[in-house]
Amino acid sequence: MSEIVIGGLGPGSKDLVSDAVHQLVRTHTTFLRTRKHPSANAFEELDSFDHLYESQQSVVEVYEAITEQLVLEAMDRGKIGYLVPGSPLIAERTVDLLRGRKEVSIEVLPGISFLDLAWERLHVDPVGRGVTIVDGQSFESEFASLTGPLLVAQCDNRFVLSDIKLSLEVENPPKVTVLQRLGLDDEAIFEVEWENLDREFEPDHLTSLWIPELPLSGPVGSMGELYALVSRLRSECPWDRDQTASSLIPGLLEEANEVVEAIELIESDEGSLDDLIEELGDLLFHIMMQGAIGEEGETFDMGDVARGIRDKMIRRHPHIFDRDPDMPMPSKDQLVEQWAAIKAAEGAEAKKNLGNRRQGE
Repeated sequence: MSEIVIGGLGPGSKDLVSDAVHQLVRTHTTFLRTRKHPSANAFEELDSFDHLYESQQSVVEVYEAITEQLVLEAMDRGKIGYLVPGSPLIAERTVDLLRGRKEVSIEVLPGISFLDLAWERLHVDPVGRGVTIVDGQSFESEFASLTGPLLVAQCDNRFVLSDIKLSLEVENPPKVTVLQRLGLDDEAIFEVEWENLDREFEPDHLTSLWIPELPLSGPVGSMGELYALVSRLRSECPWDRDQTASSLIPGLLEEANEVVEAIELIESDEGSLDDLIEELGDLLFHIMMQGAIGEEGETFDMGDVARGIRDKMIRRHPHIFDRDPDMPMPSKDQLVEQWAAIKAAEGAEAKKNLGNRRQGE
């Protein structure tokens, strides 16, 4: 089978490029993803894929085109090298795409990442602090699930910085530490206020952000605030404190029916979104109350509820989370049949587990 050996150019300094990478270049035809990296100057004889950045419509298409050309080169030559900025194992989409190709085998040469320098400069143990590393290009779409502290990589233009800034809407946003060109002679590390994130400095392809704290905002923050309110009501309000899971059933059914009614009124042009939002809020309050009651009884909490539905949706959407990229997307009819089959299998498994528990009793 044809093989692609992938090496990293390190964080920027030529001195941090590994001997294994130099050996790869000496022994096999090797390609650079881009020359826009300081260490690429050590390999002036190599061809790069920079031309694809100008001919494709999006970064996604660029990475797909690079992957396709690498596979063709490997199948033609038998074995080739491929060098990427930083470490091949950190935020490198083309490596992920190559791993998914069955026509070639992949070997990755471990290398130094900019992260190694970042942790040293910040005096941070990423494991001890529970740091999340996120791609700046996808910060806006992933923001709802993020918590601090964060290291945001690939903040290479003002549009990315603007998207990051606008994702957070809180009264007291955090200060941000900007890390640029770590390990090079013009290395820069400085702080900026959140509101100046997209206008106080010039970003480049070696720019990252350190966000030591990320206040909850958006849907995640609002959910946390509501759950804290419900917990307080359960603790301090006599009426809320006296409620049980069963005593809330009439109200739960009433609120669910009012949500349905609000949706139907909107579809008939007689309702309003404000009414729907209010009714959904009433229903959500009941769900939070059930979660608080479960937590007090140490039987379950809202985390169990969220994880349960998340895991169920992953199981029932194998065409999204476990599909062979070479296989076509199933039709809508096939998806309905797939859902029913998975649901039936889950029911049979649950029935089997219940029987086993009863036998154990």
